Amino acid sequence: MTASQRAPRPGRTVAAPRTLAEELRARSDEALAELLRARPDVLNPVPSDLTQLAARLSGRASALRALERLDRFTLQVAEALAAAPEGSSEATVRNLLAGPARVGPHPGAAAADRAAVTAALPTALAALRGQALLWGPDSALRLVIAVREALAPSANNPGRTGLGPTFAEATAGMSPARLQQLLAGAGLSPTPDPVTAVAALAGLLTDRKRCAALLAEAPEASLALLEKLVWGPPTGTVPDAARPVTAEEARSPVEWLLARGLLLPSSPGSVVLPRELALHLRGGRSHRAVEPLAPALVPGPERDPQAVDSAAAGQAYTAVRTVEELLDAWGLQPPANLRAGGLGVRDLKRTALTLECPEPTAAFWLELAYAAGLLASDGEVDERWAPTPAYDTWLQQPIAERWALLARSWLATTRVGRLAGTPDGKGRIRAALGPELDRTLAPSVRRATLALLASLPPGGTAGAGALLPVLRWQRPLRGGPVQQDDRELRDHLVDFTLEEAEMLGLTGRGALAAPARTLLACGDPAPVLGPLLPQPLDHVILQPDLTAIAPGPLLTPLAQALALCADIESKGGATVYRFTTESVRRALDAGRTASDLHAFLEQHSRTGVPQPLTYLIDDVARRHGVLRVGAASSYLRCDDTALLAEVLADRRAAELRLRLLAPTVLAAQAPPETLLAVLRGMGFAPAAESAEGDVLITRPDSHRTPPRTSPAPVPDGPPRPDDVLLGAAVKAVRAGDRAATAVRKETVAGPAATPQQTGPARTDLRQLPRTAAADTLAALQTAVLLGERMWIGYVNAEGLASQRVVDPVKVEGGFVTAYDHLTDEVRTFALHRITGVAEVDDDSD
Repeated sequence: MTASQRAPRPGRTVAAPRTLAEELRARSDEALAELLRARPDVLNPVPSDLTQLAARLSGRASALRALERLDRFTLQVAEALAAAPEGSSEATVRNLLAGPARVGPHPGAAAADRAAVTAALPTALAALRGQALLWGPDSALRLVIAVREALAPSANNPGRTGLGPTFAEATAGMSPARLQQLLAGAGLSPTPDPVTAVAALAGLLTDRKRCAALLAEAPEASLALLEKLVWGPPTGTVPDAARPVTAEEARSPVEWLLARGLLLPSSPGSVVLPRELALHLRGGRSHRAVEPLAPALVPGPERDPQAVDSAAAGQAYTAVRTVEELLDAWGLQPPANLRAGGLGVRDLKRTALTLECPEPTAAFWLELAYAAGLLASDGEVDERWAPTPAYDTWLQQPIAERWALLARSWLATTRVGRLAGTPDGKGRIRAALGPELDRTLAPSVRRATLALLASLPPGGTAGAGALLPVLRWQRPLRGGPVQQDDRELRDHLVDFTLEEAEMLGLTGRGALAAPARTLLACGDPAPVLGPLLPQPLDHVILQPDLTAIAPGPLLTPLAQALALCADIESKGGATVYRFTTESVRRALDAGRTASDLHAFLEQHSRTGVPQPLTYLIDDVARRHGVLRVGAASSYLRCDDTALLAEVLADRRAAELRLRLLAPTVLAAQAPPETLLAVLRGMGFAPAAESAEGDVLITRPDSHRTPPRTSPAPVPDGPPRPDDVLLGAAVKAVRAGDRAATAVRKETVAGPAATPQQTGPARTDLRQLPRTAAADTLAALQTAVLLGERMWIGYVNAEGLASQRVVDPVKVEGGFVTAYDHLTDEVRTFALHRITGVAEVDDDSD
């Protein structure tokens, strides 16, 4: 029988739970599943019973992780409970948050605040209960120990309430004589022992009338001192604070307070304001400002939704082309991977020049390509960064699908490229693509920021100044470490998110675009983005000055082919390409012929091919490949002996140490790569050849890494379990708990049995039921005949002992077939591994 099926028997009242485990036992299976979903760190391995689950939920690490996911008001409720005595009621918490109810015809704003707190308090308490941070009835609420220890204010850690320790905590260790002096100073009668003395003084501070009468006698300077400490921090520096001062000896404002216990020494040089007095001076409030509701999001200027979508689509297209340009460049010249991981400063600067953007922006594009699995280290001896094979597949996809991959990768990655170039805690500069750029907070901040923008109507905008108050209220403890400018990491991440979303095309003119709204709703943004993208062109305009103008975005094959034979001179609404000797030779090195280039330009030019461009291509092609470079050490071969003689006589070739081997062959003491580079620097157009004498065609886009997968984001805690795992876990915990809490009675007095042993088995989990083998067999056979439920102790083949509640079905051949409530299935148990049996008391709950 599950907890969701249980109901109190007629005529019986349900007692209040005495422990967290008892409260968990009363929850339904659905509520337990929600608890495990909210706190998955307690699920691995699956707890054996609810007592073990309660112990894990009460652990410090797990409890603090759960506190980080509370909103500000729920956290303030927990802080108020931590400042209140153990077992306080809901009314006490409400008074701590909103102050005692005012009596009168015009209570004013306090009544409105109290009403807001009263309305929001049940939801906050339910959230704390749901996360198992709070248990007990509304008349006696109890925080789990780890939460109380973390949130309870003290002299060294006043927390967000700014309160100090209680009077009893502050006077711990104080001598009885000093306590009697404080009683006399406060005008109280002597007490027989320190315990009653502390109780009398604390009672004075919690009695509003008597405490107000005592403060009415205080000098103005003493009240001014208390006013400075009342809202925290509750400590102040005083020389020789622990000296015993009586009311008659007090001369200064501080001494007047010390003599009456209104200030107490917390160290030899500091004093602390007791919590009871601080609450009296605050009017009973634990917080200066209580926020039962999230701050209203103040929107910025509204934009035309169509203009927003158009601007975002244009930027999305630019983002895809930027990543394509970056990886094409790195395919030609892969930069080295630093020994410590990441990209060197010079390579980052070179990449920024290629993309014509600042270095932090270049680092963002690099990290985006890396997160999408389009860029990786090749893993060679001299590691280099290069495009992955997935990049070639990505190039063949439509622009909208390519952008969708980039957007999803950015939304989920924990990499923060904008931190590249900033110093770490030791003053070392963080490298782009390095291991120091993972921040587990980044995905949640990105999604929360975009979700707030999505809450606005289409075209609505909001800046970081409007978003941050709402985000801080939603997760006050999830700000991250403070940066050098005293801003939390979350503040920087919000700024980064807004800037990067604009660069990526998720927003346009500051407002969330339609594809981004679809992406946040876990839909496919590609169909939404596709119609908004500019239609790519299949032509360019060739001009007599050896330039080509692309009046808009080009088809991907056309853009790649054009970038092979021409250099990009300027970008913008129209891209300008320039043809040079080097660019044409680059196309010839890639295997193109002069006729291929002429045909390509004639096919895609709207204005015809200008004569200067035709002459340039023919002139470079005529000289291309006349000289042949091979690997001997290396050699230079040419049928034109006059040209070889010219090369041999040129002083610029001295470093090659050329010598004539034959009328048409020169040998060089340099590798083929160096020979090619030097000859090209001298103005020649050599071509590499193979050992068979064939011209080697080297494609500039041939450098790729081995197959690589995109990097997995650094997990922010354990993954959330699915419904199947939660259902199985709840069943296992319930079954184990039934076995651990079932009331049993010894029915067979075996040699190892204890006579008259009764009571819940969970009181002695380490002691298995023990009976003689013959008695065990007889008891199990009787249980089969009568259909009784039995308690057994069992030791498996690995020697692990466990207690189980079973319904025996069959006993034969040295094995017992029974329904096992622990595993919720029919199992077979070896009879010789059963340590003993006991009946289960069916009358117990």
